[in-house]
Amino acid sequence: MMDSHDDDAVRQRLQASNDSQIFASATIHEVQLVDDAHYDMRHERRGVAVIFNHRHFLHASERKGTDEDCANIEQVLSNLQFDVRVYKDLTKKKLKEVLDALSEEDHKNNDCLMVVIMTHGDDDVLYAHDTTFNVDRLWENFVGSACPSLLGKPKLFFIQACRGSNLDEGVQVQQFIQQADRGASTSAARELPQPIIHPGRSKSIQHAIPSMADLLVMYSTYKGHFSWRNPSRGSWFVQALCSELRTHGNNRELLQLLTAISRTVAYNFQSHVPNNDNMNQRKQMPCIVSMLTKLVYFPKK
Repeated sequence: MMDSHDDDAVRQRLQASNDSQIFASATIHEVQLVDDAHYDMRHERRGVAVIFNHRHFLHASERKGTDEDCANIEQVLSNLQFDVRVYKDLTKKKLKEVLDALSEEDHKNNDCLMVVIMTHGDDDVLYAHDTTFNVDRLWENFVGSACPSLLGKPKLFFIQACRGSNLDEGVQVQQFIQQADRGASTSAARELPQPIIHPGRSKSIQHAIPSMADLLVMYSTYKGHFSWRNPSRGSWFVQALCSELRTHGNNRELLQLLTAISRTVAYNFQSHVPNNDNMNQRKQMPCIVSMLTKLVYFPKK
């Protein structure tokens, strides 16, 4: 019979064997770590931001107001120092070619990747100019080892599209708000501290990460539901996204920003279609799917 000391030694040998098998059976990618809690945003460039703007379709109605959204988000992302690229009314084939080419670029000197798409949609599908495609086609070129130069970096996807035809009627709530002191300390408490990264040599280690790590997808609405767009001012979601990024994009953590965007859409917008009882006074709730493993900031370079 083994005593506990022998049992521990056996477990350690088995663990070491398992670890060696993991690394022997997979491609090893080197990731530079600066601060384990924050993504490294000290690269030479912020990164590429691709905007797919779809207004006209072969088999669907025109999306009026989307050009206002496009101009708005293009300006905001440029101000955040992204390399912004805008594509309009692409076919499924052309959209795929853009994503394929983007995944083959060298993103070594970039902080992250962002993709924004504004189009019609349904349950798990989006519309190109000519036909539909599965929503996960947007990011399949960038997860796992498909794009090595983006390993360990945030890959951010924002989707303005319907996910079905259900309408959110909302519920009535009574909210009592206690006014807080409006001193500097209150404002500071609402913001997470930015990382303090000391200059010096980065630590280089080898480790395995899940293939879907470092991916974030934010949908304008939750599964099965309608997403609202004003034909002259643009969609509720993109309006809120741009407003928050414009105001706090350089000093608040990303998930804090996205929560504020969700709150704005949920509380500050409501449909006004008085001649249609089914469409009038309806609400919308964005949906965040995050596989991020660290905090994301966009500090000025």
